[in-house]
Amino acid sequence: MSIPDKEQLKISKLLIANRGEIALRIMRSAKEMGIQTVAVFSEADRNSLHVRYADEAIFIGPAPSNQSYLVGEKIIQACKETGADAIHPGYGFLSENASFAQQVAEAGLILVGPSAKAMEIMGNKLSAKAAALKYNIPMVPGTEEAIKDVSEAKARAVEVGFPILIKAAAGGGGKGMRIVESVDAFEEQMQVAVSEATSAFGDGAVFIERYVTSPRHIEIQVLGDEHGNIVHLFERECSVQRRHQKVVEEAPSSVLTAEIRERMGKCAVDVARSVNYTGAGTVEFILDENLDFFFLEMNTRLQVEHPVTELITGIDLVKEQIKIASGEALSFNQEDLTINGHAVELRVYAEDPNNNFLPDIGTLQMYKTPKGNGVRVDDGFEQGMEIPIYYDPMIAKLITFGKDREEAIQRMIRAIDEYDITGIETTLGFGKFVMQHEAFRTGDFDTHFVGKYFNAESLKSADETEALIAALVAVRLFDNKKEAEKLHSTVAEPSNWRKNRIKL
Repeated sequence: MSIPDKEQLKISKLLIANRGEIALRIMRSAKEMGIQTVAVFSEADRNSLHVRYADEAIFIGPAPSNQSYLVGEKIIQACKETGADAIHPGYGFLSENASFAQQVAEAGLILVGPSAKAMEIMGNKLSAKAAALKYNIPMVPGTEEAIKDVSEAKARAVEVGFPILIKAAAGGGGKGMRIVESVDAFEEQMQVAVSEATSAFGDGAVFIERYVTSPRHIEIQVLGDEHGNIVHLFERECSVQRRHQKVVEEAPSSVLTAEIRERMGKCAVDVARSVNYTGAGTVEFILDENLDFFFLEMNTRLQVEHPVTELITGIDLVKEQIKIASGEALSFNQEDLTINGHAVELRVYAEDPNNNFLPDIGTLQMYKTPKGNGVRVDDGFEQGMEIPIYYDPMIAKLITFGKDREEAIQRMIRAIDEYDITGIETTLGFGKFVMQHEAFRTGDFDTHFVGKYFNAESLKSADETEALIAALVAVRLFDNKKEAEKLHSTVAEPSNWRKNRIKL
């Protein structure tokens, strides 16, 4: 089947190849644009909110994602059965799968995302670095190609200087990544990294780079259209992480100067330009203690943390994705974009922070979301629903917005206190710990925040403090009540004159 000319395309029915909160979030923007929506669902999601919200829903298989959400053929077949002319993959699952992107194009469908070629290049850290180097993007010192020979790798590591980082060329999430402090430990750690990379990604290629000891994780949102226009929508700070995965994000960063922001934004646009990028993407950087930044990777999809960018720019990124996929040119340029206020996001995971953030699966016995000015909740659950074991344990994204960072943080603390979830452990308490911690409040933190400041006793201590305060308040209220009763008993009865006057 021939691939249609994108400039002639208009999307009338959109299939969302995802689940949960991101599926709902995409559907809401699509409906505002007058576009019909199609949900797909596995056995585990038969009664999910996104299935009920969509105009149509189609079953695609058993609960395990490798039998449902990760099967591209089932997604494309669902489009044919429902008449959907476009697919939005959200994030995760097939969102960065170049082979799936090619399948979609060959089926004559529109993928709301970049080209298969752009995905393929940016999906491998080494080819991504090679593309970025064409525009002289700053790189962390290290190797620019995969290293398989241990002796050669060790020699290069000595040149770069320890500590060094061994990283898998494919994939992410901390898999195939090893910090090596000395030359004596290098061979063993490289073997472990190669083994992990092979197991996780089917590709054992690794490379090395200097380990930045106090890194901050800063990423730049970009948008590119089919007409060569590319803009950036400023940065997000994503340094509060556990297991190399983000938990708290904010926009803008508390440490970037206007000059650094401009340089970093230009680099992000150049990275996107190196692969003729179309759609929404994110260019990630490491920022060191000297505020020097280095290219890390590019994510060729919508990010989990995109709401904070939407709040400070007023741009609906999903709507822009859909317009771009329909062949429309960006309706604004770089000069039109400004930062307004500050936004903070907490990923509300079904995890136990007191048990190394391990997933805590169960039933949402109570589920009540916070409300009020400047509070946004992107979720896909309701009270009584179970958190399935088959997928990522994120329940919701809690986002707050304020005129400045202080207001956004205070609003987040208030929203966390209002968020009522029982039946499972969540990261809400951890989020409050972060918001109240001096390092976060002052902006003096990096990706080691959890390791430096948080342990199982942190929340326990906070809970005990709150319990003590509650007890003291209760005692004070009780004492006040007793005093009032005592005072009432000693007050003389009103005179007959007053009683009679009342009767008149």
